[in-house]
Amino acid sequence: MSKLEVVALGLLSLTVACQSKTEDAPAPKPDAAPAQASPTTPSEPEVADTPSGPSPIGEPGRASQAPNPLKNVYFGEQHLHSQNSPDAYAMGTRNTPDDAYNFAKGKAIKKNTSGEMVQKKTPYDWAALTDHAEYIGVLPQLTDPNSDVSKKLKDYDIVQMIQSGDEKKGDQAFAELAVGIATNNPDPNFNRPDVIRSVWQRQKEIANKHYEPGKFTTFIAFEWTSIPAYQNLHRNVFFRDDKGPELPFSAFDSDRPEDLWTYLETQRGAGHDTFAIPHNGNLSNGLMFAPRDSEGQPIDARYAKRRAQNEVATEIIQCKGQSDTHPALSPNDEFAGFEEQYKHLIGSNPPVLGRVNYSYVREALINGVGYGEYLGVNPFKYGIVAGADAHTGFSDNEEFNYTGVHGKVDATVEARMSGAGQTAGEAAVSFGTPGATAVWAEENTREAIFDAIKRRETYGTSGPLIRLRFFGAWDYAEDLTSDDEFVKNAYAGGVPMGGDLAEMPAKAKAPTFAVWALKDPDSGNLDRVQIIKGWYQNGYPQEKIYDVALADGRKPDPKTGKVLPVGNTVDIKNASYTNSIGDAQLSAVWSDPDFDPALHAVYYVRVLEIPTPRWSTYDAKAMGIDPPEGVAATIQERAWSSPIWYTPDPKLVKKAPAYPHLHQVGD
Repeated sequence: MSKLEVVALGLLSLTVACQSKTEDAPAPKPDAAPAQASPTTPSEPEVADTPSGPSPIGEPGRASQAPNPLKNVYFGEQHLHSQNSPDAYAMGTRNTPDDAYNFAKGKAIKKNTSGEMVQKKTPYDWAALTDHAEYIGVLPQLTDPNSDVSKKLKDYDIVQMIQSGDEKKGDQAFAELAVGIATNNPDPNFNRPDVIRSVWQRQKEIANKHYEPGKFTTFIAFEWTSIPAYQNLHRNVFFRDDKGPELPFSAFDSDRPEDLWTYLETQRGAGHDTFAIPHNGNLSNGLMFAPRDSEGQPIDARYAKRRAQNEVATEIIQCKGQSDTHPALSPNDEFAGFEEQYKHLIGSNPPVLGRVNYSYVREALINGVGYGEYLGVNPFKYGIVAGADAHTGFSDNEEFNYTGVHGKVDATVEARMSGAGQTAGEAAVSFGTPGATAVWAEENTREAIFDAIKRRETYGTSGPLIRLRFFGAWDYAEDLTSDDEFVKNAYAGGVPMGGDLAEMPAKAKAPTFAVWALKDPDSGNLDRVQIIKGWYQNGYPQEKIYDVALADGRKPDPKTGKVLPVGNTVDIKNASYTNSIGDAQLSAVWSDPDFDPALHAVYYVRVLEIPTPRWSTYDAKAMGIDPPEGVAATIQERAWSSPIWYTPDPKLVKKAPAYPHLHQVGD
C-alpha cells in the first residue's frame, strides 16, 4: 500500500484499512485442516439441550402482525454500511444496500470479498443502512462509466484514474478522495449537490423498496461523520417518513454537533421527524460527553435542552468496542472490562490512546442527573441501542457465525487469525461481533419503531437476542413478575424503560422496579440481572451496582455482598459450551434500599449470560490453532436497558456549592 493510501485511510476515521493478504495467515496445525461453514447454513455452537423458557411475556399473537398495546420486541440493526460508504468501498466491499437488507431478512448472500455465501441464523425484524453522508454512493458510481454521476464527472483526473483499469491509479484516486474526507476539505467536483442528490435519492428508494409493514421495517438514514483530530463524534441520523430530506447533512457542511442539531430542527420544521444517535463515545477522546460545547464553553441550559431533544439514544456497543463503562471509571464493577481491547483513536498514526473521562455512557448518564440538579436540564437523557458499524453490508451479530466487519481486511478466517491485517489501526481480533438493538413497539412498522426509540423504550445487547423488560413505579407488588398480567399491570402502575418516575407519593419510601429477562434460545443461559444506579451527592458523581436476580439459587455473601461466579462450561479447544449452569429466565421486583428523595437518580439494567466462546475462539477451532492472544477466549454476552429517571421535588433539592466534574473546561 502506498504512503498516500496509508495516510488517507488512516485519517479517514471511519474504518481505516491497512489491507492484508490471506496468504500471510499462519498455517494450521499439521493434524488439523481448516473447517469451513456450509455455504448456506451457519456453523452453530455445540450446546446442551435446554428449554428456551416460557413464551415471551406480553407478546401474544406476535406473528399475527396485529398491533399489540402491550408491545412486542423487535430486534434490528441501526448502524450498517454498504459499498455506498467511501471507506467500505476503498476496503473492497462491493455488497450493495439490497444485499444488506436481504441479509438482515435472513436470505443467503454472496460476500464479494471472500466469495462465500453468508446467512444469519435468526433474521432481524428491521434494519437501517447508515452509509456515510460524505461522498455517499459516489465511488461506486465513478467506477461505472455508464452512470449519470460518472458521465457528469468524466473529464476529471480522478475519474479517469479510477476508470483506467490500473489498480495502482485507482487506489491513488480513492486515497486522494479519502484525504479530503479526513481533513474536512472535500473536492468540490465530487461534493456537488447534483451528484449527491442522485445517489441519495437512490438510497431512499432502496430503503422504501425493502419496507414491508408488519414484516420487515427499514429507515431512511445516514451517518454524519465528524472526526476532528481523530476524535470520534459520529452520529447516525434517522427519519420517520418515506421521503426524508432532499440531501443528507455531512461533516463537509459542518463538523460541529450543534450545527447538525440545527439541521435536524430544520428538517422537523419541514415535516420530517428525525433524531440522531451518537456512537463510539469510547473513541471520542473525552469529547462525546464533554462538559463543554464545540467552542469550549461550559454546558448551559440551552445547550442541554437542544441536545436532549435531538439525541434520544446512544449506542452502547458495536464492533469497535463497548461504551458502557471502563474499569478506570467503575473500579468496583467486576464486569467493566468487557470488550475493551480496541483502545486507540480511529486511524491515529502513531496510535493515540483515547481519554477515558467523558467517553462512556454510564458516566454520561450520571453526569446527566448532575446537570439536572445543577442546571435543571439533563443533556444526556439517553435511551440505549447497539449496532454493528460493519463495513461489509452484513450485520452478523451471532458469535458463532461471525464473518468479519471490514471488507477484505478480515473477510476470511485466515485473514482474521493472521494478525497481519489491520483496520483503523487495530488488529482484526480487536473487533467484536455487532450488537443488536431491541425496541418495544406496538407493531413492526417504521412509525412504531421510530416512536419507540424516540421515547427510549429500547435496549441494546452485545449480539444475542435476549428479551428484557424493565419498569419503575412506587408501589409494585413483590410478586408482580410472576403475575399472568405482569406487563399490563406494570404499564398501568408505572413507566417502562426510558421513562421518568411519576411524582413521589406522600406515603412512598422508595421506588420499586420490576425486571424480567429471557435468554436467547441460540445463546447461553443467564447468569444474573443487575440494576445500576447513578446519582450526584455533594457535587460529585456516585454509582452502585445491585445484583437483583441470580441464577442457580445463588445469594450474595451477607458480609461482603459478593456473589460467587456462575461457573464456566466452555471447552476452548472445541469452541463449545453447555447450558448446564445458569437459568433460562430471571426476574425480580426490587426496591432501592439507599434511596434519598432529595437526590436526582438514574437506574438501568444489565443482564449477563454465562461464559460462552468468543468469535475468535470459533475461528481458532476452524483453523486448528490456539485462540489468539490479546483477547479473551470466552465472553459473557449481555444486554443493557434504557434507564428510568427519578427527579425530586425542587423544594427538596439542595444544590452543592460546586460541581467540579461538570465544570471542567479543557484538560
